[in-house]
Amino acid sequence: MPTLQTGGQTLYYEDTGGNGKVVVFSHGLLMDRTMFDAQVTALSKKYRVITWDERGHGNTGDAAAPFSYYDSAADLVGLLQQLSIPRAVFAGMSQGGYLSLRAALRYPQFVAGLILIDTQALPENPVTLPHYTQLINNWVTNGLDDQTAATLEHIILGAGYADASLWKAKWKKVTPANLLQIFNTLVTRDDLTDSLSQIKVPALVIHGDTDNAIPLAHAEKMARLLPQGTLKVIPGAGHAANLTHAALVTPLIETFLERF
Repeated sequence: MPTLQTGGQTLYYEDTGGNGKVVVFSHGLLMDRTMFDAQVTALSKKYRVITWDERGHGNTGDAAAPFSYYDSAADLVGLLQQLSIPRAVFAGMSQGGYLSLRAALRYPQFVAGLILIDTQALPENPVTLPHYTQLINNWVTNGLDDQTAATLEHIILGAGYADASLWKAKWKKVTPANLLQIFNTLVTRDDLTDSLSQIKVPALVIHGDTDNAIPLAHAEKMARLLPQGTLKVIPGAGHAANLTHAALVTPLIETFLERF
């Protein structure tokens, strides 16, 4: 099993290999590397594609200690260094976008470009945060009941996603202590809005127009503030647009990657 040891954590990753340009995908909160399966299948014929499970997720398992998205950015850069990859396009969905933006700021020499899917530069919305906190506390106390699972489905996957049950089954396996840790990392992140002008690489911003977690307006603002930002809106897509609307998202990614 391909793993990387960093910061007391063993990180799991998958690498298609080859000599093509490198793109690395980072998943969202409560998701894992498999949310990019459609993109890996499409891109691996031409590109070297890397996916990984971030701290507290997937085969990486529970977070070994408190961490920030700057730590996650360092994890990803450490993975590239282990694989002797000097530079890559960083693609991230939601939480994966948070760490990719921080990597672009802290380690710009490693970042050739950014693909930012249903993510933002802002911290968590103080209006919705109490509702999320209540949801997480209920989950920790009572387990993942059907109502909470349905709420998560609405927030992350949107309406009508055929494989929602597969993700609900994964969510039921999240331990209470780990859930609290990854949620704390999410809600304590800093505001990057004023730093976006420092990110000089090409950036493709992809956002579903029915995203229930992050308003489209936040993506529009981020795309404007990124010096080389371009926004593409996915009609009918929710928060995990690359997963639920892969047929619309993957071609946009392919076109963007042709410039590298």
